[in-house]
Formats: sequence, structure tokens, C-alpha cells
Amino acid sequence: MTQTAPGQATLHYGDGEFAVLKPGRYVTCAVSGRGIPLEILRYWSVSLQEAYAGPDEAFKRLAQAD
Repeated sequence: MTQTAPGQATLHYGDGEFAVLKPGRYVTCAVSGRGIPLEILRYWSVSLQEAYAGPDEAFKRLAQAD
């Protein structure tokens, strides 16, 4: 399992929602490495179980997965 920083949440990403497995204030973008506050998290991959800072990062990562 990946080690998390203090304040970093661990989530399970589902279709249109996520479940908090470990409470925290943010998650880390899988592409940019930036912290994403949970209240503004809108982009993630269910199949890859990772979060993205925005649509650009999501499209970039999903293009790599093809």
C-alpha cells in the first residue's frame, strides 16, 4: 500500500462518487503530484483508482492507459 502524508486522505473511487477509507484534507494528483482538496475533487479513474487535478491531467493519463 502507498504511504500517505499527514492530511492526505485515502479514497476508493467509484462511479460518480468516492468513499473515504482514511480521512484527510486532500489527495494527490496521479499526473502532476499536486494536492487536491477533497471539496474540489472532480476527476478520477475508477479502473486505475487514482485522482486528477483537472480535465487536462485526466485526459493525459487516460490517453497513456490506452
